[in-house]
Amino acid sequence: MKMDIDMKARLLFIGLLLIAGTGALVWYLLAPRHYASYQIYTKEPVSGLMVDAPIEFHGVEVGKVTSIKLLEPQLVSILLSVQKDAPVSSATVATIISRGVAARGFTGYVYVSLEDMGTVASPLAAQPGEPYPVIPTAPTQLVTLDTAVNQVNTNVQAATDLMRSLLDRKSVASLRQSIDNLQQVSKALADNSTKLNSIVAAAERASRRVEPLLESSQNAVTSVQDVARQVRPLLESGQSSAKSLQNASGRLGPLLESGQGAVDMIQMQILPQMTKALADLEVLSNSFGDLANTINRDPSIVIRGRTPARPGPGEGK
Repeated sequence: MKMDIDMKARLLFIGLLLIAGTGALVWYLLAPRHYASYQIYTKEPVSGLMVDAPIEFHGVEVGKVTSIKLLEPQLVSILLSVQKDAPVSSATVATIISRGVAARGFTGYVYVSLEDMGTVASPLAAQPGEPYPVIPTAPTQLVTLDTAVNQVNTNVQAATDLMRSLLDRKSVASLRQSIDNLQQVSKALADNSTKLNSIVAAAERASRRVEPLLESSQNAVTSVQDVARQVRPLLESGQSSAKSLQNASGRLGPLLESGQGAVDMIQMQILPQMTKALADLEVLSNSFGDLANTINRDPSIVIRGRTPARPGPGEGK
């Protein structure tokens, strides 16, 4: 019995299904052997991050997100399935990043980026009380077009509220009054333009008169500078002379002290001896004076000597 074409097609389709199912079963059984699980915790919002979101290590996809759980009001647990040959170590840091103009849909998606941030890289092991090794996280980078538009909208709303609070009725009235006053001032200036022109002309004439005075002042300043340049050497020489006098006075002090000692020695020792010598000299001079008078009266005394005195009355020869 021959099989028709429809039967052959059915058998072929069933065979393909069996092959595909067997392959899927084998992949399902062998896949966990090639992947390792890691845990990350974050307190920041993870808007747009979904299960099966890609995990990239330095831009290369190495795994997928397998679980996202809210543990506390501000704590999210994310379970990662990463290839075992990926270089995850103690220096690895996880960052949740958005790519595209939105956080969801065909225009963008959110993924987990792994990067080495440290210099010392050691194998990452599970800590006590943790079922999987924990990868530290960096601040989330979820700046997309929709979040940026929301932020701009918030800023515009805040600016609008601020303008409304500033431009109330009183502020608008004051602003209008200021504008009216400015218009009045402008009108007054326009009406007095002739006077202003005359004032400007008078100022120009005064400036022409002031220019010679400024030139003469400049000449006077130049002369004073020349005199200062000439006086500077005199001042310098006067300073050197003062220093010389100070040095001389310092040297004159010991000399005066030694002169004072010499004067004291003259008064105490030499003057008494000189006074005595002068007295003896005066006595000797008087003796020579008497001898000279005697010789003048009787020059023969030099030859025969002095004759004995005549005996007085009652004296024998």
